[in-house]
Amino acid sequence: MDIDKAPGLGEFLRIRRAGVTPEQAGLPATTGRRRTAGLRREEVALLAGVSIEYYRRLEQGKQHRPGPAVLEAVARVLRLDEDERRHLFELAQAPDTPARSGAPERALRPDVLRMLDIVDPCPAYVLSRANDLLAANPRGLRLLPGIEEWPGPRRNTARYTFLHPAARRLYGNWEEVAAATVAHLRAAAGRHPDAPDVTGVVGELVVKSEEFAALWQRYEVRSRTNGRKHFTHPATGTMTLSYEAYEVARTDGHRLIVYQAEPGSPDHDAMILLGHAGDTAAVSAGSRRPG
Repeated sequence: MDIDKAPGLGEFLRIRRAGVTPEQAGLPATTGRRRTAGLRREEVALLAGVSIEYYRRLEQGKQHRPGPAVLEAVARVLRLDEDERRHLFELAQAPDTPARSGAPERALRPDVLRMLDIVDPCPAYVLSRANDLLAANPRGLRLLPGIEEWPGPRRNTARYTFLHPAARRLYGNWEEVAAATVAHLRAAAGRHPDAPDVTGVVGELVVKSEEFAALWQRYEVRSRTNGRKHFTHPATGTMTLSYEAYEVARTDGHRLIVYQAEPGSPDHDAMILLGHAGDTAAVSAGSRRPG
């Protein structure tokens, strides 16, 4: 299967246009069968207040650097949420931001590693823009059973979700986790066109996982900031943990992910069991802990 290394503005517009019905866009209902799924190009142009030719050039990739007012109008017509709107703007500006596609930075400041210890007993880890597992506290590493068997550079939560046999048994809401993982990578690909770490993991998963490939083609875009995951963990049994994602300052997309549960609850008790074996210091993937 072919993969778009730098997700195109035109492709994004076409897919989003197909997902909006005339009724949702405020157009009068028509009788008979429509040949176009969703809105027609002419309808988007009319509702956005631009010429049909201008919008056609947008979808064909021939209209470079559309103005913010045009993008806002198109986002409104296509009913984009905040993540999708941000992605639209990033795609439109991508040709002028080559620095975003540079080699990924994996080193972490000591202060960030210290934060992993501070949040204990909450499981926590740091992910790169491509979901590489850069560092984790012991509970954070044990939260993903089997990932420690992979060498440090291969540890990646997207790769784990789709390719590690333990993941489907671990996540009680695997379909939800999988869809959110792909949507995050779509957003990362828009922010970092041609970034080797992002395109590398996406390319691998498109080839190795039919489910990833199908989700990738849906072109859903989300920045993962918080949520809940349901675990069936071999060491602790079932537990539901909420998580928050915090951007790490002065990095290119690093996020600190912290899991938690209500103190005194069965979920919290199960979470605590993750730390009953092993050391208590945060580890940096591929450096302080051998792969």
